[in-house]
Amino acid sequence: MSKFTVKDGTEIYYKDWGTGQPIVFHHGWPLSSDDWDAQMMFFVSKGFRVIAHDRRGHGRSTQTSEGHTMETYVADVAELMEFLDIKDSIHIGHSTGGGEVIRYVAKHGQGRVVKAVLISAVTPLMVQTETNPDGIPMSVFDEIREGTATHRPQYFQDFTLPFYGYNREGAKVSQGIRDNWWRQGMMGGIKAHHDGIKAFSETDFTEDLKSVDIPVLVLHGEDDQIVPFPISGAKAIKLLKNGKLISYPGFPHGMPTTEAATINADILAFIKA
Repeated sequence: MSKFTVKDGTEIYYKDWGTGQPIVFHHGWPLSSDDWDAQMMFFVSKGFRVIAHDRRGHGRSTQTSEGHTMETYVADVAELMEFLDIKDSIHIGHSTGGGEVIRYVAKHGQGRVVKAVLISAVTPLMVQTETNPDGIPMSVFDEIREGTATHRPQYFQDFTLPFYGYNREGAKVSQGIRDNWWRQGMMGGIKAHHDGIKAFSETDFTEDLKSVDIPVLVLHGEDDQIVPFPISGAKAIKLLKNGKLISYPGFPHGMPTTEAATINADILAFIKA
C-alpha cells in the first residue's frame, strides 16, 4: 500500500498506476479512492497514469480528529502532487471531490493542471443563504449530520438509494454497488464524515470557478437527488471562463458507477479534444 505523510503527520493513502499523462481522481463523501474503480481501469487501459487518494479521515488514510475542511483537503492534495511531481495533469472530481478539484486548480494548479472535470459536483455552493436563496436548507445538512453521528451504519445503507437513483420506479438495483458504497463509507472515520458535511455544504466555490481559465468539463445528472443539477452544474457552468456542460436526463448522483460507459467516453473525448 502506498502512503504519503503530509506535514501535520497525517498519512494519505493513494493508488498510482500506469504511465503516460496523469489523471488524478478526487472522490466524494464519505467514500474512498475505490469509488473510481470503473474510471481507473478504463483510463489506465487507454495509456494514462491514474492516481487516486483517500481523503484524510476516509478509506485507508489516517482517521484524524481535525482538519476536515476544504482548505486542509486541498493542502493535502497539493503536498501529494508535489511529492509525486505531477504536472501536465487532468484532475477529475466527483461531488465533494469536484469542489476539491476546483479549489486545488485555483490555488495550486498553475503549471500542474491542464484540464479539469467536475462530476455531480457541489460547486458553486450547496447551502441556502441570503445570497444563495435557492440552495438547500441547513436543516437538510443537519439531518445528514445527525444520521451520520448517531446511526451511521443504517443511515449509510439508506443513503445509497437516492445516491444511485435506486428509489426511482423501475430502477434496476445492484446490491453489490450498494454494499460497496457502504463498505467504503464504514472504512472511514465517523468524525471525519460528520465534520466533512460542513466542508461540502458550506464552502463557496464561486471565486474559484471564476478564476480558473483552463478547460473545465461539467458533467451532471438531471435526476441528481443529492446535489440537484439546477443549483450546481447549471450554475457552475455560467461562472467558468472555459467551461463545457453535459447534463444527462435521468442520471443519478452516482452516475460514474451506474453510467460508467457514458461518463468515461465523454471524459476521454474531452481529454483528447
